[in-house]
Amino acid sequence: MLKVSKIIATGSYLPEKVLTNFDLEKMVDTTDEWIKTRTGIEERHIASENEASSDLVVKASEEALKVAHIDAKDIDTIVIGTISPDTLFPSTGCWVGSKLGIPGIPAFDVSAACSGFLYALIVADSLIKAGTAKRVLVGGVEVLTRITDWDNRSSCVLFGDGAGVVILEESNDDSGILSSYWGADGTLGELLVQPAGGSRMPASHETVDKHLHTIQMKGNEVFKHAVKKMALSAGKALEIAGVKPEEIALFIPHQANIRIIDATIKRFGIPREKTMVTIDKIGNISSATIPISLDWAVKGGRVKKNDLILLDAFGGGFTWGSALIRWG
Repeated sequence: MLKVSKIIATGSYLPEKVLTNFDLEKMVDTTDEWIKTRTGIEERHIASENEASSDLVVKASEEALKVAHIDAKDIDTIVIGTISPDTLFPSTGCWVGSKLGIPGIPAFDVSAACSGFLYALIVADSLIKAGTAKRVLVGGVEVLTRITDWDNRSSCVLFGDGAGVVILEESNDDSGILSSYWGADGTLGELLVQPAGGSRMPASHETVDKHLHTIQMKGNEVFKHAVKKMALSAGKALEIAGVKPEEIALFIPHQANIRIIDATIKRFGIPREKTMVTIDKIGNISSATIPISLDWAVKGGRVKKNDLILLDAFGGGFTWGSALIRWG
């Protein structure tokens, strides 16, 4: 019988500093009304100077471990979705393992932009199904404000920092990840990219001066592809599991833009009251938005035993992914 993995605990962490739209009005040529109308964002959190991605994951993980009533030493694998790691190497996963006091176990990062957490979750689910892992710490984390172009008034209003994690283990009942779907299209990579810093364009005075180490995005094109692929991805996860959209208790999409969320649920036929929306309070934190939103849903009582929860994301790459979960 094929193994099924389930989430036994969630956790999240947002840095203390909050940057509101009114704060941004003093920094760039924008207004609170403009930002809210076009993005749905009211505020976002900013990591302190001494906080890196691994620090945020550790704080979220400590919370999840308490919820699960287990020790860090009970974790046997770490998989982290991120595009803003502490260092290109070692991975954020390795730093997290060190800080949690569990060296020696497999730990690595998955780079899939805003789909990073779902990619990491699908990988972790596969490891458990294969018998390679028994209990996996899966995280999504970003410190996007370190790679934000603060001179670009269209994009600097979007991004924030934070981390969310889940603890995944083999299910002993009918709850767990029922289906998943993922995909990518590198031919569209130039539409959402951090051009410099890799082997294609190493760091230089010129790349820094031209802000090429920051997020570059063609918003209108990204919007069109995001809606199409998120609707496709959600539909595939349901199709694989033989579940109808009306059976979904809660839809948790990536929080990129409220207009993308609304267009996706309209196309897919899921009502807003069944959709988790957190973008107003956290902004776009790329791979961290889904695990943070899931944690908030659990804490807020929006998730009950046996509920069907659909996670759905789209990100740079382009990448996309979804997962259907029966809550345990």
